[in-house]
Amino acid sequence: MPYKLNVNGKVLEADVDADTPLLWTLRDTLGITGPKFGCGIAQCGACTVHIDGKATRSCVLPVSAVGDKAVTTIEAMENHPIGKKVQAAWMDLDVAQCGYCQPGQIMAATALLAKTPKPTDADIDQAMTNICRCATYTRIRAAIKQASGQKVTA
Repeated sequence: MPYKLNVNGKVLEADVDADTPLLWTLRDTLGITGPKFGCGIAQCGACTVHIDGKATRSCVLPVSAVGDKAVTTIEAMENHPIGKKVQAAWMDLDVAQCGYCQPGQIMAATALLAKTPKPTDADIDQAMTNICRCATYTRIRAAIKQASGQKVTA
């Protein structure tokens, strides 16, 4: 069935089954490979995208549930004012190690800062539930603080 999706500000058409996860629609049908497959059960966060600005795990979201909502992927973060700051902080602080989970981490961090511009450590802990196998959590926290304009402590 054809679905029209608003992805990164463009209307794209995907001819997929209604229960196809958004992740696979993005990656396999539309060629948008920033969101990654990690666990397939919405636990790791490698597949995180924004749906109308909210961080969403795309591996379990059926494409039929998206409707006319705006889907934003890591590919569009350089054009997002907060996303651009987050990406700059990620690079400045060398957050990525293997990098596999980082698109999802950046998407979650951007959604957090859009909702909570000056997050506390508790806010970060609550929002950043994405898993990083390389355990770059202290650098992730520091990058979020830097992107929010707060003092970064080592």
